[in-house]
Amino acid sequence: MPSAERIDWRRANPGRITLDSGQLHESFLRHRNFRWAKIALVVCAICITAYALVDQTPRPNGGTWLGYLLGTIGLVLILWLTMLGVRKRAITPGRWSLKAWTSAHVYLGLSLIVVGTLHTGFLFGWNVHTLAYVLMMVVIVSGLYGIAAYSTLPVALSNNRGEVTQRQMLDNIGSIDRQLHDLALPLGGDDAALVQGSIDGSKLGGGLVERLSGRASGCGNRRALDAFAERLSAVSGEAGERFHKIVALLERKEAALGLARRHIAIRSRLEVWLFVHVPATFALIAALAAHVVSVFFYW
Repeated sequence: MPSAERIDWRRANPGRITLDSGQLHESFLRHRNFRWAKIALVVCAICITAYALVDQTPRPNGGTWLGYLLGTIGLVLILWLTMLGVRKRAITPGRWSLKAWTSAHVYLGLSLIVVGTLHTGFLFGWNVHTLAYVLMMVVIVSGLYGIAAYSTLPVALSNNRGEVTQRQMLDNIGSIDRQLHDLALPLGGDDAALVQGSIDGSKLGGGLVERLSGRASGCGNRRALDAFAERLSAVSGEAGERFHKIVALLERKEAALGLARRHIAIRSRLEVWLFVHVPATFALIAALAAHVVSVFFYW
């Protein structure tokens, strides 16, 4: 028999799906038993069938009646898909909940691969029409990366940080720096400079490559750790004890920095696709406007 805590939890979370192993959210990809995936497949099937059955020479392309129809469908889909950002500001339940809208955004967006390609009639060139098609594919591919990222990286992010928040990671590094500062006070110039280099020269974040890789070249803490570890066997007495404490703190800090860098790397991989997806979407709309204008006013 379920405990009182479990019953209260269920009452507080009526939107969850009950499974034998616990409570799980329904993914937007699986929304309503893949309703929008099926709708997208039907749209693609109709478009492919129409393209295959139309007896026309030359084959249907953007300048034929079927090409115009496919282009109109594609244009309407693209403009509607761009409204997801607006839709996120109004969260409502029901048929057009945000989950349903996102599911439709994904699967109808994928259907554009078929609709857009058939609209071109497989005719490409160095012109604004092909540019619009290329930008559309960039938006779709970046969106696919976003789906993969949001399906896997949040779990990796949670596993990496455990019960530690980002603020606690930084506070831990700051605490180690204060201890290193106190231990370095009696040291000579070069040794004190190494410790200070760890305090001032530890790298978190940095450029795009460093953020995505989770690595930091030329980190002051790594230099200090290598230098003190190499000289550890050559000192003894009170100085040797101090060196041991410093090395232990530098190792702790290296581990803390590694945890924080992995956290930043996963967050960056989770967000970087938007820096392609969103600008490419605006560029696509501009290219589509030029495409439509050139078709209706210059052809």
